[in-house]
Amino acid sequence: MQKITVGTLIFDNVDVLDFTGPYEVFNVTRLKEKPAFEDPSPFELLLISEYPRPVTTMGGMRVIPDYTFENCPKLDILIVPGGLGERYEHDNHIILHFLRARARQVETLATVCTGSLFLGMAGLLNGRRATTHLLSLKRMRDLFPEVNVIEDENIVEDGNIFTSSGISTGLDMALLVVAKHLGEDTARLTAREMEYPYPENNKRKISVK
Repeated sequence: MQKITVGTLIFDNVDVLDFTGPYEVFNVTRLKEKPAFEDPSPFELLLISEYPRPVTTMGGMRVIPDYTFENCPKLDILIVPGGLGERYEHDNHIILHFLRARARQVETLATVCTGSLFLGMAGLLNGRRATTHLLSLKRMRDLFPEVNVIEDENIVEDGNIFTSSGISTGLDMALLVVAKHLGEDTARLTAREMEYPYPENNKRKISVK
């Protein structure tokens, strides 16, 4: 089968687990129940940034992007993480233009944590249900009155857009994206391979109060 191309946005002060969690889910996915270690993933994984230079994450990890916005190939799935850098970059018009353009092309657009605020700034959540990190729910409501902010769900799916709550729920969200594209059986096998529980319950893990 033709590979499903997953692009992940990275930027300075991105949260590490926000983007590495979903990346690993797609990396571990296999189409056979008992794959050999060397069997390939059905996903092609790309890291995308505004600039070709290394990105410095929260905590200081340095990551080299595969593509910039200018030379990024066609994507099937786009993942938008959050982190401290979102507060610095959420009104970056170059990032927002990239997100608006790609939102019209991808089959699935998904965010982790405060990555959803990028979509809010781009106008991509207007009239939709969405969520974000529990500490940013009020900010989301205040900034985007046209968004139906959901407090009690880990992952909110509205059309082709997935938004997920806190950092670790990016893993759950990515498993549901795998299920959407390749079926729940494949997603459950992926969770098993990771020794991670498949998301049976969509109730937010941590109380917002």
